[in-house]
Amino acid sequence: MRVLITGGAGFVGSALARHFRRQSPQNAVVVLDNLRRRGSERNQAELVAQGVTFSHGDVRNPADLDALEGNFDVLIEASAEPSVQAGIGGSPRYVLDTNLLGAMNCLEFARNRCGGLVFLSSSRVYSIAPLAQLPLEALPTRLDINKDAAINGASVDGIAEHFATDTQRSYYGASKLAAELLCQEYAAHAGLSIAINRCGVIAGPGQFGKTDQGVFTLWVARHHFGRPLKYTGFGGKGLQVRDLLHPDDLCELVSLQVQSWDKASGQTFNVGGGRTGSVSLQEFTSLCRAATGREAPVTEDPATNAVDIPWYISDHAKITRLLGWSPRRGPAQIVQDIAAWVRANEEGLSGLIV
Repeated sequence: MRVLITGGAGFVGSALARHFRRQSPQNAVVVLDNLRRRGSERNQAELVAQGVTFSHGDVRNPADLDALEGNFDVLIEASAEPSVQAGIGGSPRYVLDTNLLGAMNCLEFARNRCGGLVFLSSSRVYSIAPLAQLPLEALPTRLDINKDAAINGASVDGIAEHFATDTQRSYYGASKLAAELLCQEYAAHAGLSIAINRCGVIAGPGQFGKTDQGVFTLWVARHHFGRPLKYTGFGGKGLQVRDLLHPDDLCELVSLQVQSWDKASGQTFNVGGGRTGSVSLQEFTSLCRAATGREAPVTEDPATNAVDIPWYISDHAKITRLLGWSPRRGPAQIVQDIAAWVRANEEGLSGLIV
């Protein structure tokens, strides 16, 4: 199988590239990346050493895609400006050009030269206002939804695919939602097999975390190095909740989808750690302390950012019913894997992710 991964030197893209190389030595894996994000050059060198073909290019430029040799069985669109803060307070041009125009360029390339496309979207397509207005109760270590709440698309199992997307979300979320709509049209009118995955928080080893993207990896690393952290927003107590998805679980799902176009094509799926993979920042701090054996000073800032949300869990029931997939690696293993990776790469990571 020939696999093309755009954004393939990034955290998620490189995990997918390694996965398909491990899956079969017969798989030819090509990654395209502009190496804009710090740390991607480290992934590039490792991927090439593992037999992955690297092409320096940018999805914003169709010529960079057209210059690739041959056809591909599948294109995995993992390129993105991944920060929900992108464009806030300034120009959104880069995030829109990359996430929307770039997706269109990938779709056009796939229409002519690929057997199918897997689009990695985001849970950030859901509207902020209805997420912020969910009926939540404060438990000792986390916020949680009222189990008796009757809200379309929201339950104790999380947010389902039919939750509201019709009001503002962020430039990042809007770019991903608009790209999803294009994917649906190409699936319907161009005869292209496409699966759309609305990913929750993906966290694991190999991520060069920052406060606006990759915060859970950053949380582990700062415990390792003993550097300060801050509970920000919603009272500053660290009660906000996310579900975490290990990259290996995502890779296993993408493999299933590529083998099951007859079931998956044209559909949109919530893909995340789900209820069992959910964790608050306060709970995550305890996991970090246990995994690293170290403390990090944590301060509190109650001010809430305009694009932040208090509670999000991916309800992955749809994809579980369809393909039998469910995540196998929870927050405790994710923390352990990140901590082991930080320890093994301590010298090189100190200046990159903290």
